Amino acid sequence: MKLSNRLQLILDHIPHGSRLADIGSDHALLPTAAVESGTCVSAIAGEVNTGPFQAAVKQVKESGLTQTVAVRLGDGLEVLKPGEVDVITISGMGGGLIASILDRGVEKLSGVSRLVLQPNVGEDILRRWLLAHQWVLINEHILEEDGKIYEVLIAEPEELRELEISNETLYKERVLDGGIVLTTEWLLRFGPYLIQRPTSVFHAKWKTEIQKLNGILQSLSKSEQVSAEEKSESIRTDIKLIEEVLICLLKDKQ
Repeated sequence: MKLSNRLQLILDHIPHGSRLADIGSDHALLPTAAVESGTCVSAIAGEVNTGPFQAAVKQVKESGLTQTVAVRLGDGLEVLKPGEVDVITISGMGGGLIASILDRGVEKLSGVSRLVLQPNVGEDILRRWLLAHQWVLINEHILEEDGKIYEVLIAEPEELRELEISNETLYKERVLDGGIVLTTEWLLRFGPYLIQRPTSVFHAKWKTEIQKLNGILQSLSKSEQVSAEEKSESIRTDIKLIEEVLICLLKDKQ
């Protein structure tokens, strides 16, 4: 089965021999490909909406995988039993929604050794959730496909990483050339790995972010409220730092 580059990147980070749960699976393309490729020994496709659920059932049946890929109708992690899977993937929705799904089903994460998450927006919200719940980001990627930019976050429980990287070291304040200070807050926003290996897609994302912030500034300039000026000053500070970081990263590549 030919997957999109986004789904293939997610599949590439599922360990061989895993028992997978793909939440919000839509047409069950990822779990089907995971089992067909031999990456996973079994998979669960979870869907909350009946239309995609029925499409997933059809996909699994046509693939001849009804014995190894289960399609379940339910909200978030409620489709799972504790200890049933060791890898969970959630993709194609906002970071806030993914964090909410994990939060509501946190008891189902016991025994899960890896999360592979692809938020469409709100990546920093998801990084904050992982940090607050003792999951360590072990890698992250950024890619562009069909004119959209996606980030894929891979995390493991902190107790499994205690001899290697920890959240404390991952989000420790860093100083770039020129004395630019990246606080924990900015590392959560930029991505602690993405900032170390900035690609053209990374630069494109943050240039677009600057454009969005400038648009907000224009809207705020029409307001006479004191709070609007305070907000504007905060945004101008953010724009300045983002611009300085991008310039610094470009110099490092030259």
